[in-house]
Amino acid sequence: MAVPAAPAVTLCRTRTVAAATALVSLASVLFFYYRGELLQFGDAEAHLNIARRILDSPDPGINQIGTVWLPLPHLLMLPFAAVTRGWQLGFAGSIASPVCFIASAMLFFRSLRLLFGAVAAAAGTAVLVLNPNALYLQAIPMTEPVFLAALCGLFYCTLTGRPTAAGLCAAAAAWTRYDGWFLLPFCSLFFLRANGWRAALRFSLVAGAAPLLWFAHNRWQFGDALDFYRGPYSARAIQGDHYYPGRHDWTTAIHYFFTAVRLVNGWPLVLIGAPGIALALLRRTWWPVLLLSLPPVFYLWSMHSSGVPIFVPSLWPHGWYNTRYALSALPLLALGVAALVSAGRNSRGVAVAIVALCLVPWIVRPSPENWITWKESQVNSRARRTGAKKVYLYLRARLGPRDTVFTEFNDLTEIYRHLGLPLRRTVTGDDGPLWWGPVMRPDLFLRDPWVVCFAGDIVDHVARRAGYTPELLIPVEEGKVIRVYHR
Repeated sequence: MAVPAAPAVTLCRTRTVAAATALVSLASVLFFYYRGELLQFGDAEAHLNIARRILDSPDPGINQIGTVWLPLPHLLMLPFAAVTRGWQLGFAGSIASPVCFIASAMLFFRSLRLLFGAVAAAAGTAVLVLNPNALYLQAIPMTEPVFLAALCGLFYCTLTGRPTAAGLCAAAAAWTRYDGWFLLPFCSLFFLRANGWRAALRFSLVAGAAPLLWFAHNRWQFGDALDFYRGPYSARAIQGDHYYPGRHDWTTAIHYFFTAVRLVNGWPLVLIGAPGIALALLRRTWWPVLLLSLPPVFYLWSMHSSGVPIFVPSLWPHGWYNTRYALSALPLLALGVAALVSAGRNSRGVAVAIVALCLVPWIVRPSPENWITWKESQVNSRARRTGAKKVYLYLRARLGPRDTVFTEFNDLTEIYRHLGLPLRRTVTGDDGPLWWGPVMRPDLFLRDPWVVCFAGDIVDHVARRAGYTPELLIPVEEGKVIRVYHR
């Protein structure tokens, strides 16, 4: 059964939430921009460059979206990435993400208000919005803020009994992250039970179009409808058969995932949110708890069965990898906070006290060093960014106004963004015949004056076969070396 509509006063309060979230969001974007960290995350750099390549490449078009990463975040970035200066400085990727984050806060507040009242909703939304790991990810071109907006929209539309709008939100989630696909059957069953088969059918037709279109895209562009799952760039292919903690081991997977949840969300929020979730279940608020539980369940399942590791510094192998996946538990814990606040007699006082307790880890240590998603991006990008900067400085003084570069679309693309070099003056593996001609017969087809590559990769072999001379060698991480060839 749908929750009744909230009073008209909700709109005013929603605007207040939107305004407060916008201020916090803008402050975080400016903070990371002036620190030069909007594209510190390797994935953030890649997402922005994919959006740019759709319009700016030797072979522009929808094929440049690729096969593994879902398309909606890149399409949202596209108008801003098309502006060369915005792309070069990196802030082109920090427009759509904050807008999605603000929309998330508004929708989440309205949903919680329907369930628990305005004060409790404000407390739950504050916990969501003020988490520094969430603020970091919403300030940069990542998929998390887009998915959060789609999830919060789906949350609100299911509560208010709007199957078509819910289908659109679910389709947006399914075109952003694969955990969005995991939501679809559960939401269909919800509408079937709550609103009947017609509502369930409407939802399913709208939401189900997103995965079907992605299958069609993979089949048309890459010859395999499941290329995103089993192709050479899939997570399954990248991980291979390598062991990691939690693979086919539920106990270890749960241990690592919940350690990441604690580090990303903070111990106080976990300790306060958990009994709040139990209280919500006792009040028979089953659907909200189930819906917001699905993303963390998906990542836990992926750790166990789908080759998706999560590394945290406190556990072997003592690294930082995929820690942001634990942020999927934040909306669920925030709902638990709202449920707990609603149970208090002096709800305003309880709300302030609980929100303050949840923010203690970030107040006591208000430094990015304490924000594990930021720390992951710093640790894992240090060598990449140092190497890219050295190559950028070298090429800036030598690259001619019409020179082209034979290279690969990977971490090296950061160099061309810093140079402001149009990507149509680069040739990579995404450019069809322009790439395969030089790869197959470099003696006939390789005519680019510059080649930039990692030592030992396919581009390196092509350059050597064509008789190019290496001019610069830059050691980077784990024995990798960037080579710059010129002819």
